[in-house]
Amino acid sequence: MKNFLKYVSLGITLLLIGCKNEPTLQKYFVEKSENKDFTVLDVTPNILNLEKTKLSSNEKDVLDSFDKVNILTFKADDKNKAQFEDEKKKISSILKDEKYESLIKVSMGKDGAEFKCSGKGEHIDEFILYGNRAENGLAVIRITGNDMNPTVVMEMLKLMQKSKIDVEQLKPLQELFK
Repeated sequence: MKNFLKYVSLGITLLLIGCKNEPTLQKYFVEKSENKDFTVLDVTPNILNLEKTKLSSNEKDVLDSFDKVNILTFKADDKNKAQFEDEKKKISSILKDEKYESLIKVSMGKDGAEFKCSGKGEHIDEFILYGNRAENGLAVIRITGNDMNPTVVMEMLKLMQKSKIDVEQLKPLQELFK
């Protein structure tokens, strides 16, 4: 019985130590979804309105590899410049995590964009596109799925061109560009 209690205690201790309370992109999205200064949108592949019976086997596989796209935007203006800078720092800090591999990074003065992924080779679970511009604000696009790769993302873009996208689901994004 004493050995059993030792193992249970050890298990609980390891569990508590293993639970990280570090910020993640997913936590950031959830936190900001309740903030009126942000627009958060979740888009499923269903928005494409594709007839699966007309898709090739490869196109079906591409569509099946995607789970959803999360979009977060923050519109910058003269009143919230300090908050804009603070949010940029928070996002950059999260994206510095070693689990995110940098694919492309572009800097133009104070403006910038990054394309990152989480996973390796043919087993990418997340693609992240982050961009910020002082005049407009910032946006983070998070594409989640299973066993994705850059080729799958390109194929998905081709599928989007074939689609009959339901633009009503994208209306919240228009607020960023007004």
